[in-house]
Amino acid sequence: MLTTAESVPLTGPLDAAALRRAAAPLTVTVDAAARARVEHGRRRFRALRDGGPVYGATTGFGALVGFPGRADEADQCDNTLAHLGAGQGPDLPYDITRAALLVRAWSLAQGYSGVSAEVVDRLAAMFATTFAPAVPRYGSVGASGDLIPLAYATQALRGRGHAYLDGRRMPAADALTAAGLTPLALDGRDALALVNGTSVTTAALALARDTVRAAHRALTDLTCLLADLLGCDPGFLDAGLLRAYGHPGAAVVGTRMRHLLTGVVPSGTRPLQEPYSLRCAPQLLGAAEDALGYIDGVVAGDLGGISDNPLFFPDGDGDGADGQARVVHGGNFFGQPAAFAADLLASVTAQLGNLAERQLDLLVDPARNGGLPPMLATVPGAQHGLQGVQLATTAFVAEIRRNAAPAAMQSLPTNLHNQDVVPFGTQAALRSYDMAELLGLLCGSLGLGLRQAVHVGARRPTAPRCGKLLDALAQTLPPVDPDRSLDADVRAATAVLLTRDRA
Repeated sequence: MLTTAESVPLTGPLDAAALRRAAAPLTVTVDAAARARVEHGRRRFRALRDGGPVYGATTGFGALVGFPGRADEADQCDNTLAHLGAGQGPDLPYDITRAALLVRAWSLAQGYSGVSAEVVDRLAAMFATTFAPAVPRYGSVGASGDLIPLAYATQALRGRGHAYLDGRRMPAADALTAAGLTPLALDGRDALALVNGTSVTTAALALARDTVRAAHRALTDLTCLLADLLGCDPGFLDAGLLRAYGHPGAAVVGTRMRHLLTGVVPSGTRPLQEPYSLRCAPQLLGAAEDALGYIDGVVAGDLGGISDNPLFFPDGDGDGADGQARVVHGGNFFGQPAAFAADLLASVTAQLGNLAERQLDLLVDPARNGGLPPMLATVPGAQHGLQGVQLATTAFVAEIRRNAAPAAMQSLPTNLHNQDVVPFGTQAALRSYDMAELLGLLCGSLGLGLRQAVHVGARRPTAPRCGKLLDALAQTLPPVDPDRSLDADVRAATAVLLTRDRA
């Protein structure tokens, strides 16, 4: 079993940094406070189940809630999970799957779901290994939680279906044995609590947001490097100008850009007004900053909230006037906040991608790049420099735009109209995760172009911090001279740029 010094307690707040770390083995701890919460919640569930109907424990599921469930508790677990094995498509990336299970473990450990302590313990033990359930991408509407994908994850933890260990796909039972894990034994409440939350949506959104935030910082820095290499006048970043704009994000971005460009010396040869991809960059990047602030709040709310149904409240908790423990049936598995946030993130990603692609287009065009050779080729015609990279960026932007249509407005009734409105947050979040990866590659492509520009005649940066950024790129990327395949270079530049300044 692999372990790591990184530790995530299930008491206290859960943050996106922990979700990123969940892709690798880490220690997840169930302390005494968390265990007490879970055990109290389990006792409440059992007492309330014995006193009347409890959805999913004594009843059928979804539209079949009016029919009794199976009397045997283990049999009721199968009743929960078997019909949800209807997913299709490629497996989700393992970082999403493991992050989703960390979100699920944290929610269950708060004690409102009535699960057994063994469920939380076994989830925690899984994270010390490389075990990751094989979960198909398609099937969730994000309304009663991510039922189908989480059902596959739960079945893998029971030793059914398939899973990954050390990156190899194999039968889940074999993966559990090799990882030193014991298959989960569940009753109906345990099984329903594992699937009845929006954990896949939350995890995908949080990971996508992190990548877009890193790309936003990288693109801010690259814009400064581009302005310095071209010899632009930094007047478009004037603090008074951006205050007058009236939007806080623009002022925040402008402050960072002025800091990066401290010491810059304009060439005096540029036009009075630069193209919008430079002159309006603080306004565009600032609007993205403001939008990302809203998305940050949704991610924090999802990571700090309980996503399940029903919930079991202790004496005097919530708004119960009688002070009695109670079971409350409601809709805390409805992923509308994440759906709206993921759609907004898609819009931000599309415009940031547009900006990166337009800046690269400016850089390779001798009519606008200050006389550098076309496509930044050392010997134009005999070499083609960044020509293939620019073609690829055009394809990336087209793919991002194609996927940027809002998902949250696509509600379709299902489940005999039990789920008569659905948010489609899962689709929105997974789509944003894919788009974020392409945005990172667009930043890497621009970074490669800026590094090549200096090789073919652009001046060294005059601002020291821009010089350090160029040096970081140059240490990783040799000049394109002669031509070579640049796919690995773009990925290497992306890695350099997206890990700079990341907390």
